[in-house]
Amino acid sequence: MKVGHVMNMKRTLAASLVFALASTAAFAADMPPPAAAPPPVYKTAPPPGPIWTGCYLDGGVGYGLWNIDHNFETSPGLASLSSTTTNGGRGWLGRVGGGCDYQFPLSFINNWNAVIGVFGDYDFAGISGTFDDPANGIGGTMNQNSAWYVGGRAGLLVSPNLLTYVDGGYTEASFGQANLTAVSATPAVPLSLGGHTYPGWFLGGGTEYAFTWLPIPGLFWRTEYRYSYYESADIPYFVTATGAPNGFGQHLQPQVQTVTTSLIWRFSWTGW
Repeated sequence: MKVGHVMNMKRTLAASLVFALASTAAFAADMPPPAAAPPPVYKTAPPPGPIWTGCYLDGGVGYGLWNIDHNFETSPGLASLSSTTTNGGRGWLGRVGGGCDYQFPLSFINNWNAVIGVFGDYDFAGISGTFDDPANGIGGTMNQNSAWYVGGRAGLLVSPNLLTYVDGGYTEASFGQANLTAVSATPAVPLSLGGHTYPGWFLGGGTEYAFTWLPIPGLFWRTEYRYSYYESADIPYFVTATGAPNGFGQHLQPQVQTVTTSLIWRFSWTGW
């Protein structure tokens, strides 16, 4: 084969290769861009929604302490006949109640949410202590039998699952009849102080935790401290055997502290 023919063949192959590459590039330029890859799938769940919005029922147990400041007085007349004495009681209680909360973001604090709500509670109590009347040498047992509360609360979510809050409102506590007998060698006619329900106010605070990782939605756990201050009352003595008043009585003013832990079921939640 002549040298000229070989050179012509090489030129023809080179030209064909250049034409093929140019055609491929033009075809690729005319094709639409490839579809975007789908976003990665993460194993962690998205942050929960406003799980604190809704109404709930609660039930729990706790421990209570009461103190009563009191003094001996005439009845009627209410003239004080002794200095003030303080007695106290201790014991367990059960609490049931319910309420409604609303969760909302705080516009002036980034990434913070607040919760406000209203509630009512009732305590079945057996908080018992000794009541002494040193002026008459008599004493006995006094019991707080129950209490109820109605009020509001406000708090901040320190995490999506954990609420810290303060609360307050109106309360009434019922103390049962105290039957008193002589506590010294001096004989005394057994006397009693009638039961009484004391109105007052309370302040408290605590934490509440949402069990969002449980398969059953709506479960929360609450731990709370409350201090209650009640109005004073003038309670007359009466002879235990006959019920007749004896002309004297006690001026009493109670205070109660409780610590409780409760399980909450929030039955109209959102964001689950």
